[in-house]
Parts: sequence; structure tokens; C-alpha cells
Amino acid sequence: MTPAERKQKIDSYASATDQLAQALKGFPRQMWQYKPGPDRWSIHEVLLHIVDSEANSYIRCRCFLAEPGKSIMAYDENRWAASLHYHEQSTDEALELFRLLRQMSVRLITSFPEDVWSSKVLHPESGSMTLDDWLITYSNHIPEHIRQMQATWKAWTVEQEGQHPDPERSLFRALE
Repeated sequence: MTPAERKQKIDSYASATDQLAQALKGFPRQMWQYKPGPDRWSIHEVLLHIVDSEANSYIRCRCFLAEPGKSIMAYDENRWAASLHYHEQSTDEALELFRLLRQMSVRLITSFPEDVWSSKVLHPESGSMTLDDWLITYSNHIPEHIRQMQATWKAWTVEQEGQHPDPERSLFRALE
């Protein structure tokens, strides 16, 4: 990745908290628990997943600098959602934690020298990853989930109109 491309990705990564906050304004809170199908996630669950993912991202980012070449942890998102009882957790607290974790990572990555971007870690499922790979993954993460939440909102709207939503149109089964 060129430095100019990286800067664009970093800007996108940094704007995710604002993107998410803006998107959430379009979804009435009374529908955040709505699931468009038995194997689909609610907006509430997506928000809790986002913060768990961000916590993992926060640690992974630091591994590139502090422990290059080491293995990083993988996790089963669906198992986390079920075992950690996402529906019982606060979305407000999750959003604040997401904001803080992302803010700290943005500050860190904007100070990285060029040579750090080629550092590698080993992901048990994805194999060898560079810091550029990490940046691509996490700069795309929030926009992907915003699209998922928009599809969930559309399914909820269809159901509110007395129709049956097509669960295949809600984009994601749980998390894929």
C-alpha cells in the first residue's frame, strides 16, 4: 500500500465512530432488539460485536509493533454473542468503549514510522498478516456493519407494514 492509500484508509478508519453514530440516528431504539430471522443478528447484537471486535483489534494493532511475528488470537463471534449474553449488555457503554478504543488506535497508527506497516503477525485462520492488512480489515468493518444494520432496519420496516421480510435480504447470518 502506498503512503497516500494508507492515509486514505487511516482517515476512513478514524471516521468510523462518526459514521456509526450518524447511522444509528436512523434506527429507532425500539427496533434494536429486532432480529430479521432466527440466524440473524439484531442491531443490539451487532453493536456489542463491534466493541468486542474493536477490543481484539486494539490488541492486534499493538502486536504488530510490540511483538511482530507472534500469533494473535482468533475468536468465534457467534459464540461470544451467545456466551456473553449480548442482549443483556448496554449498547451505550459499548459505543463509548468503541469510541475510546478506536480513538487510541488512531492516535497510535498515525505515529507509526513507514517500516512498521510491513510488520507481520500470524492469525490462526487468515495466516500471515501485515499491519496494512489489519488496516484494510478494520477500516471496512464498520461500514459493513452499517449496511447490515440498514438491511435489518428495512426488514423491520417491512414487518411493521404487516408483510413478511425476506431474511435472505438482511445481508448476514449471525456473523459470517
